[in-house]
Amino acid sequence: MFFDLKGDASMSPIVGMLYSAVKENSERLKLITDGMSQEEVDYKGPNTNYNSTAQLMRHVMYVDLNWIYRIKGQSLPNALRDQYGPLIDVNNKLPMIKGTAWDTLISQYETVIVMLEETCQQLHDSDLDNVVRFGHENEKQATIRWGLWHMADHSRYHQAHINQLRRWYKQNLTTE
Repeated sequence: MFFDLKGDASMSPIVGMLYSAVKENSERLKLITDGMSQEEVDYKGPNTNYNSTAQLMRHVMYVDLNWIYRIKGQSLPNALRDQYGPLIDVNNKLPMIKGTAWDTLISQYETVIVMLEETCQQLHDSDLDNVVRFGHENEKQATIRWGLWHMADHSRYHQAHINQLRRWYKQNLTTE
């Protein structure tokens, strides 16, 4: 197996490299969640104190969608906000998701990655210097370059949580 962070020919070199980091992490997310049962997708860890894989995947998708639309200079459409959101519920936690099949979550995630690819194909390396606002109340600022890097980093961060959930789930099966 060969790894590289080279974008496709339809993207500017730096944009392509940053997109490639997000794309590779999306492939890794699919790999580490492959074959999960519905029970495991919905599993919330010992004493149900953690976010489930479904919640984490939906969260990553929603954050990525918001970044895609920030990069485009547009607001996230209400239809996508309703389908993938909200970011947090009234208790400042990730919204509860239960019963959504792994295949559905992966299909939705792949759609988001295709949207990012199409967006990146429209960017030039010079666009990476553009500043966008983000945060719960748009109180923060970042370059598009940082936003693309953050998408990759954020995905890997939550993949660690999913890996931990998988370990706990398997341990739970052996102790029953």
